Amino acid sequence: MKTKHHLAAQGLAAFGLAALPLAVQAQATTSENVDTVALNPLVVTATLAPRTADETLSSVTVIDEATLRRQDPTSVTDLLRGQPGVDVTTNGSFGKNSSVYLRGTGTESAVLMIDGIRLRSATAGGAAWHYLDPRMFQRAEIVRGPRGSLYGADAVGGVVQLFTHEAQEGGPYPYLSAGGGSFDTQRYSAGLSGSSGGTRYSFAGSRFTTDGTPVRRDGEDRGYDNTSALARLAHTFDSGAEVGLLAMRARGYNEFDSGESDFVQQVAGIFGELPLAEQWTSRLTLSEARDGLDTYNTDFPSIIETRTQTARWQNTLSFGQHELIAGAEYSEDRASGTTDYDISSRDNAAVFAQGLLDFSPVALQAGLRYDDNEAYGDEVTGSLALGYDLDGSHTLRASYGTAFRAPTFNDLYWPNSGNPELDPETSGTVEMGMRGQYRRWYWDLAAYRTELEDMIDWAPTEGGMWAPQNVAEARIRGIELSGGAELGDWTLAAALTWIDPEDRESGNRLRRRAAKSARLDVDRELGEWSLGGSWILQGHRYDDVANQERLSGFGLVNLRAGWQFAPLWSARLTLENVLDKEYATARFSNGDDYLNAGRAAFLSVSYGAQ
Repeated sequence: MKTKHHLAAQGLAAFGLAALPLAVQAQATTSENVDTVALNPLVVTATLAPRTADETLSSVTVIDEATLRRQDPTSVTDLLRGQPGVDVTTNGSFGKNSSVYLRGTGTESAVLMIDGIRLRSATAGGAAWHYLDPRMFQRAEIVRGPRGSLYGADAVGGVVQLFTHEAQEGGPYPYLSAGGGSFDTQRYSAGLSGSSGGTRYSFAGSRFTTDGTPVRRDGEDRGYDNTSALARLAHTFDSGAEVGLLAMRARGYNEFDSGESDFVQQVAGIFGELPLAEQWTSRLTLSEARDGLDTYNTDFPSIIETRTQTARWQNTLSFGQHELIAGAEYSEDRASGTTDYDISSRDNAAVFAQGLLDFSPVALQAGLRYDDNEAYGDEVTGSLALGYDLDGSHTLRASYGTAFRAPTFNDLYWPNSGNPELDPETSGTVEMGMRGQYRRWYWDLAAYRTELEDMIDWAPTEGGMWAPQNVAEARIRGIELSGGAELGDWTLAAALTWIDPEDRESGNRLRRRAAKSARLDVDRELGEWSLGGSWILQGHRYDDVANQERLSGFGLVNLRAGWQFAPLWSARLTLENVLDKEYATARFSNGDDYLNAGRAAFLSVSYGAQ
């Protein structure tokens, strides 16, 4: 049952978001000449080409460098929690297993990319979001809705792309940071970046270590250690050709309730881009992503490693206001370790094309992709989006897109229970939206409906054994409302999300999805000081498919302060879960809650500009 305080908090969040446009409009009338490009940023993930947020004809959220530095989260999942259309579940805090749900779809249906390189586990399906240090990244783009026509398998709920640090002009510019706080936590990071003679470089490293907190009531502290490194190098020739490389690696250990594990997360790639003609650019990228986990001190020790090697050729042709993007992609997944899969590798070949047509005030985007996978056959996905500019500030959009989730190695080949006859899950999504974009503020409203078919679930076979089967269907409906503003020294961002993820057979809500959430971020600059806070509200969810194991909703308050006490020197204090709320988003099989950390404080001192 909802408490009066919970209902009041939801009401205040809704009122605050509804009142935001009125307050901003009043301020905007006195500051019409202030340019706020930050409120309508360039986005590349939605269309594979730079487009402002209102031009993408998509539901997008950009978390820029300034936001990342102000909030200084200890994990990527903390940054994503409560963003429009995003839900996060965790098996505890600080490196513990986490899942990210985009628009109510499973964590296996959310694509994670780092500088254009996809990172995931080919055995489990989802990405290990919890092993990524947010200090290694400069910005994040969240694109909600199907993107199968651009990215192939698993882009059902959307795509999250993290971008590493761009090199600054001149230099070299050093950066150092050291700090710590609650639970014997220590954080260190350092970097060096610059450019000279057409060559740009960026190098960074970070270390995070903590004794952690218990993951169940009356349990022992469970620690976490992560060491990350990044190297990024690129050179542009006088002809306009460009070559570059990227390497990022995170390695450490993680303690959980029944043991511990060593992990590796790694992406590496090289690229070359060549202007073949004034209106034709061709780019070739060769990359490898690695996900490794060595689990021990348990009843079932294991070593699991997956590698994905990809070659992607992409061509961009410009025709006045129109663009055509076409290319091909070949990838190979490999799985190795202590599990003896019947088949340990599979390859996928794909071709894709997308047209971005601008007949102002009408815009049209159409995409098509064909995938041929060695393990589960071929799939065709497509998308169509139509936009109409009502005036210089308001854009209507409508879209339809298809996508699919590929069965994992575990689904297909797990010893004695895998089902090599599985088909991919498929989906179709229709969306309507509208965006208001002004100099000092913006708002975005979207409503969508997704139909999921052939969902993979465990079910009895004819022989009586249980195995993954294409048996489930689901319907997900949702509404998202978000907004943001720059009002002098104030920066505001707000989001409201409502979803109805329903299992079509039982009528129950899909497990571990909250139907309602809200987020409000407020920051203010005060000369050498900055103050801010985040308020995150999430409704209840169910931990089981029968909707009998109810997990209560919760509200979190995080506060922060920064001080520029000398040239290039700054200090930052963050207070997380200020009200010391005990909350859980998942449960053990025996009914115990996976507890998250209570109140925590972290202080850091930094030199330089990252």
